[in-house]
Amino acid sequence: MQQDTVLITGASRGLGRALAFELAGRGHQVALVAREAAPLEAVAAAIRARGGLAQAFPADVGDKTAIVPLVARVSDALGPVDVLVNNASTLGPVPLRPLLDTECEDLADVFEVNLVGPFRLTKAVAGGMAARGRGLVINVSSDAAVEAYPSWGSYGSSKAALDHLTRIWGAELEAQGVRFVAFDPGEMDTAMHAAAIPDADPATLARPEDVARQLADLVAGPVPRRRLTLADLLIAKEVHP
Repeated sequence: MQQDTVLITGASRGLGRALAFELAGRGHQVALVAREAAPLEAVAAAIRARGGLAQAFPADVGDKTAIVPLVARVSDALGPVDVLVNNASTLGPVPLRPLLDTECEDLADVFEVNLVGPFRLTKAVAGGMAARGRGLVINVSSDAAVEAYPSWGSYGSSKAALDHLTRIWGAELEAQGVRFVAFDPGEMDTAMHAAAIPDADPATLARPEDVARQLADLVAGPVPRRRLTLADLLIAKEVHP
């Protein structure tokens, strides 16, 4: 039986890296995507050293010209994409700044990576998923998508738009067997969080490895609604262990 192919963006660190290890450990073959080749190759090599199936595909999801060649390379090497995890994100310039101090170009750059990139990748793989009658797209969101945090305007508004894009994709394609979910992992001990809130206590933050274990269950299990938080997954497990 052929393993599902899971494409994970932002896979060289943080939640993307942890999820790659978790899913490979569960028998999936993972296509790892990030901008920098060296750390991405290191993650793929570490997964293969543990007996998993992983290949690195360096690419910038914010680059319009990179998406179609990326999906073609993944499909040629591993077969069609069964699960897409749009995890790559950018905060924009840090320290974070109020909207009045935000440059239009910086806002556009954040949206290009956090919203338009996931749209392009989803468009590139969702048609094939619908034709096969199965597939899953996970868009990694944030509580900043629903809470109005000062100085988080670019990032928060991009994630709010991603949440709604997820709902619309689902309304259009779930009848054809393609599942969509926006997943809010909460605050995690990652380099991105440290860049945004340098004085945060890591002991108060979730470990990406712990979040990845919960998120990985969505790949094989049901998706009860189109936006889920980590707490939702934990509650669901308590109700249906």
